Amino acid sequence: MAAVLQPPPSSPVARLRLAPRGAVSLHVDGAWWPRCRNLLTELPPLIGALPPEWGKIVCVTVNAQMWAESPGRILVGHHVVRLRRESVWRRRYTACLLDADQGGRDLLVVPPQTAAADAEYLMAAVASYGL
Repeated sequence: MAAVLQPPPSSPVARLRLAPRGAVSLHVDGAWWPRCRNLLTELPPLIGALPPEWGKIVCVTVNAQMWAESPGRILVGHHVVRLRRESVWRRRYTACLLDADQGGRDLLVVPPQTAAADAEYLMAAVASYGL
């Protein structure tokens, strides 16, 4: 059963910084700093903030240790997004977003409890260099 969740109009905008288009990146395509560890709350604004060229996101894979329990899929906008939780330690601080054409993009996930100055520094570095 999919959870239906639409962000209220007054919900905060996703804290997201993307690497420049065409940047040669070996690791991530951007950085995301969620406000909490609840995917039901955080994914709709994130997906809504992505540029159109990222396509329709149909699956998001995250590290199970970093996030609160969530259903296997949610309705974002007018389409279903599958949520996959993996326990692989090496990908703890990333989220992989797959579009309908199975193209994947990785975001560095800055933990919600990170101090603002540190989070901004990390996000600016990713946005500048694509780390």
